[in-house]
Amino acid sequence: MLNKFDLTGKTALVTGCKRGIGRGMAQALADAGADIVGVSASLEPSGSAVEEAVIGLGRNFAAYQCDFSNRQNVREFASTVLAEHPDIDILINNAGTIRRAPAVDHDDDLWDEVIEVNLSAQFVLTREIGRTMVARRSGKIIFTASLLTFQGGITVPGYSASKGGIGQLTMAFANEWAAKGVNVNAIAPGYIDTDNTEALRNDPDRSRAILERIPAGRWGTPDDFAGPVVFLASNASDYMHGSIVTVDGGWMGR
Repeated sequence: MLNKFDLTGKTALVTGCKRGIGRGMAQALADAGADIVGVSASLEPSGSAVEEAVIGLGRNFAAYQCDFSNRQNVREFASTVLAEHPDIDILINNAGTIRRAPAVDHDDDLWDEVIEVNLSAQFVLTREIGRTMVARRSGKIIFTASLLTFQGGITVPGYSASKGGIGQLTMAFANEWAAKGVNVNAIAPGYIDTDNTEALRNDPDRSRAILERIPAGRWGTPDDFAGPVVFLASNASDYMHGSIVTVDGGWMGR
């Protein structure tokens, strides 16, 4: 059974891998045997913490930078990475951003940036990488969704809309590609101790209210995603298509 989780010989492209959940996912995939192609807007060309962790696990690491708010930059990155790594077996769509402002103050530029980074760039990259997977009739694609794929959130209308869209996009790709050997699923993080939740953790009232609702009684950590991402990237999940797996300490069951 454990052999089904072995990713030896696989190549995983992980977006948003410099820190937080993306870095945790990249390290977990490398620990399971995959070589990592990492990309973030500000990822160092060499010597990053994620690269050192992957190399330390005995796997290869290739670093790229991409501005996911720039559609042309995303297209150029897709073309470059496929030229240099034509056989990407696993795509982790984790890059994302969040902008907090009440709806009446949520300007168009905030909305446009969040939708572009969190939804449009994900579609473009998945289309381009996924095309090669469909041709090979083999591949695993994992989106990072959110609790706000299911809920509206507070003062993050653009983020909520983008993550709701990710849930629909996951199912849309799965409906087309399941019969072509490509698994498309998503992981929906709960409240995780990362940069994105710093404002919430620093707000005593919001932090207390959040922790009171989480049955596990704690904020999640990037390490909590190791098992789920390896599972969805491996042969152990071959009959899973269009699923959104919550990693939330029990939040959605409350």
